[in-house]
Amino acid sequence: MKHASSGFTLVEALVAVVVLGVGIIALVSASASVTRMIGRGKMETRAAEVASERMAILRSTAGSTSPRCQSTALASGGPVISGGVTERWEVSAPDSVRQVTVSVTYLTVRGLRTAKLQSSIAC
Repeated sequence: MKHASSGFTLVEALVAVVVLGVGIIALVSASASVTRMIGRGKMETRAAEVASERMAILRSTAGSTSPRCQSTALASGGPVISGGVTERWEVSAPDSVRQVTVSVTYLTVRGLRTAKLQSSIAC
């Protein structure tokens, strides 16, 4: 006699549940990692935006006088805190080209991070 069997055995069902469980745990772990990366990217983007804005302000200040770079506002400064980002800037001594460094510091899960933007302003 032949027995026709259809359906799943208990062992097959348990293996399927274990595989499904491992997959769900992997998805949860990956989503937590992605969430952290998005948060870090958001702060890094904000820091870059702040540094670029400060550099644009300093370039505008340099061009606001004739001859260029004579404004007393074209000087080192900071700290300025906005949106969780602290910015400082250093402007080199008067010369035909002024070196400008904008430093931004922001808080991450692993502590404070600092990013720098350096450029030259022709006088």
